[in-house]
Amino acid sequence: MRPAASALIDDERGSVTVLGAFVVAALVGVTVLVVHLGAATAARHRAQTGADLAALAGAGRALLAEPDPCGAARAIGSVNAVRVVDCRVDGSDVSVDVAVSVSLGPFGSREARARARAGPSEADG
Repeated sequence: MRPAASALIDDERGSVTVLGAFVVAALVGVTVLVVHLGAATAARHRAQTGADLAALAGAGRALLAEPDPCGAARAIGSVNAVRVVDCRVDGSDVSVDVAVSVSLGPFGSREARARARAGPSEADG
C-alpha cells in the first residue's frame, strides 16, 4: 500500500484544467497584442494619408502663388485628424511632417509620424 502523501502527488486529476487556464491566458495575451499592433498600423496609415493630402493641398496653393500654403496643409491635416508638426515651402514644393496619437492600451500612448512632399515634377520644368 502506498503512503497517503505519495498518492496525492501522483494524482493528476485537474491538471488539464490548469493547463487549459494557461492556454486561455496565452491566447488572450496574443489577441491583445495583435489588436494593439493593428491599431498602431492603422494609425501609421492614417498619418501617411493625412501627410499626403496636406502636402498636396499646400502644393496646390503654392503652385497658384496663393498665400499661406502651410495654412492649407494644416487645415487639410486637421480635417483628416492629423497634426501638422512641420511644414516647409520651397518654391512650388511643400513638405509636411504630421503626427497622429494612438492609444496602445496597456502599452501606453504613442505617436505615428509620417512625411510627404508634393509639387510639380522635374519634367514639368
